Amino acid sequence: MTENLVSSFMEMLSGLLSLPFGRELTIFIISLFPILELRGGLIAASLLKLPPIKSFIICFIGNIVPIPFILAFISPIFAWMKKTKIFKPIAEFFERKAENKKDSIVKAEFIGLLLFVGIPLPGTGAWTGCLIASMIGMNKRKAVLAAVLGVVLAGCIMLLFSYGILGQFIS
Repeated sequence: MTENLVSSFMEMLSGLLSLPFGRELTIFIISLFPILELRGGLIAASLLKLPPIKSFIICFIGNIVPIPFILAFISPIFAWMKKTKIFKPIAEFFERKAENKKDSIVKAEFIGLLLFVGIPLPGTGAWTGCLIASMIGMNKRKAVLAAVLGVVLAGCIMLLFSYGILGQFIS
């Protein structure tokens, strides 16, 4: 599923590829988006034949840029959305999704958020993790640090898979 989304985003952003630093800009933009985040950015970087370390740095920055904004503004935005007919179902959908996953974070808070963001499974990542941290009233500084460290962990794991580095060690 992620690879299909990455391919779709790469197709939408294909006009950027002809620009100087267009490939880098493409993976940065992909890394900003929920669901895809750094994981999708690194898959795209691998497909675009960008160097792994450079790609990691670009995708890391793209993935962490939204973190403080999510933590600061998601609760008021959702409160506003729930007051409107058109956006209420969207806010409720994302709140239900976060509610279903919050137990893994509530118990261990900092480590729970770090692992939730860092282990690249469907439905996890910085966006969902920060939404949950906001919902449970987690200290924002701790949440930012846990989410950033989680993005580093996810990036290391995804480098192993996206660039086939793991294949060099497993024969």
